[in-house]
Amino acid sequence: MSLDQMLRLFAVAALACNVALLSLAVVRRRGRGSDARGAGVVGARALVGVAALLALGATLGSLYLSEIAHLEPCRWCWFQRIAMYPLALVLIVGWLRRDRGVHLYGLPMCLAGAAMSTWHYLLQHFPDLEGATSCSITSPCAVRYAWEFGFVSIPYMAGSVFVLVGALLILSRHRS
Repeated sequence: MSLDQMLRLFAVAALACNVALLSLAVVRRRGRGSDARGAGVVGARALVGVAALLALGATLGSLYLSEIAHLEPCRWCWFQRIAMYPLALVLIVGWLRRDRGVHLYGLPMCLAGAAMSTWHYLLQHFPDLEGATSCSITSPCAVRYAWEFGFVSIPYMAGSVFVLVGALLILSRHRS
């Protein structure tokens, strides 16, 4: 697949994360009075497993973009990677060990990653928010390597994963 096709695929995956997040919110809202409506169908371990797969997919996707497609990550991309890479590992280990407290380790990384993704997304829209010296000339933070559907960039994709993984971890906490 070409880089453009991969970026489109990643953008569709990010939008699928957004749809899944909205679906979780609707199911959670409708299931407040009773679990009979489907709010409690999926167990905590399955939720952590899905969260681990999402984080692993985002990790592999970012490695594809830098190591295969040769897109140089900017400073803020690296910060997001610093949150995502260990998140994938922590969630996989937590899932394998059936650790009921894995949300305690994963949620801070999700919150930090989502905040960094949001800031990076804003920088792409408003480059003057951060001084000219904060990002490198060879890899400026305001550059949009992807701009699918008129709004989906790489930080948006990462942010979508961080938020959905965080929501899954919160739900898993309530189910364990």
